[in-house]
Amino acid sequence: MVVSKQQKPSVLVTFDSMKNANTGLYYFGLGLGNALLQENKDRFKFSFYLKFKNRSIFAGKVRLVFLAKMHKLFFPGRNKYDVVHFTDQFCRLKPELVNARKILTIHDLNPIIELKNDARLLPLYFKKMNGHIDNSDKVVAISQFVADDIVKHFPQAKEKLSVIYNGADKLEPAPGHQPQNIPQRKFLFTIGNVSPKKNFHVLPALLERNDLQLVIAGTVTNYQHKIMEEAAKFNCADRVKIIGPVSDADKAWYYQNCEALVFPSLAEGFGLPVIEAMYFGKPVFLSNLTSLPEIGGNVAYYFDSFEPAAMQKVLAEGLAHFHQNNLAETARQRAALFTWERTAQQYMALYQGA
Repeated sequence: MVVSKQQKPSVLVTFDSMKNANTGLYYFGLGLGNALLQENKDRFKFSFYLKFKNRSIFAGKVRLVFLAKMHKLFFPGRNKYDVVHFTDQFCRLKPELVNARKILTIHDLNPIIELKNDARLLPLYFKKMNGHIDNSDKVVAISQFVADDIVKHFPQAKEKLSVIYNGADKLEPAPGHQPQNIPQRKFLFTIGNVSPKKNFHVLPALLERNDLQLVIAGTVTNYQHKIMEEAAKFNCADRVKIIGPVSDADKAWYYQNCEALVFPSLAEGFGLPVIEAMYFGKPVFLSNLTSLPEIGGNVAYYFDSFEPAAMQKVLAEGLAHFHQNNLAETARQRAALFTWERTAQQYMALYQGA
């Protein structure tokens, strides 16, 4: 269904995956939701779908519709909207329960790897994803890597698939603010859920034969023990700090004051920290896997191997190259390509049926 440009389309946007401020989907929802309202210019009649406990996020800005258990089977607003945008692949409100033009955003297909040895859950995941894709009019991937992965596993999506990159907020340092954990020397920084797919345990090797410190921010799991075991191997356990979740003000301080972002992730649909660090004019050192080369482009430096000597060489040569060529402004220009305003405008083009 293509909505007539003579009317003001009614659009429901789902943000029910905004569980807490330490998740990527929270920041995706916050950035996209606010940008949609800012860029709307009275073109659409928006409603946002979210959990009641998260009502304060958009309270007073837009009409809110709250997730309910009954929505698994029946959605009272099934005929109320011209467009429904499911902003992630978890879809607690199922596309087949809505009579509207439907857009589905897919952030990653990580469960295909995570469940590869699970003969019970993997088929259920494929069944669910096939249903979501088959019942959606348009499918959006947040990177070309994710788009290619979707076509590989769900080829029926190809004709309805497009790529819309996420935006990234430009964090502003709070004047005079300092975090509780202040490094006592020059430091490398990384951030993300402290889990195996982030591959943070390869980072302590970067502290060998130098005086750098490593600061790791993010929700902590038992994987931290593997990181510290590696730190002990390289005699730098006292210079590796795993500090847990941080506020935006803390995060801005770490970006502003670090020597570089080091981000060797094995599975990223987008890679928000890359853009956040570049906004501060910092060099970024990334794995060459999944979506990260798309996001970092030719401004980033890449670990082609996770062998300690190879990583150390990339870091040393990359830092020298970055500073000798004064590439801070180049990094900022790269970051400026990824704005929530541009992302919102691209989604609204889909809402309009363009």
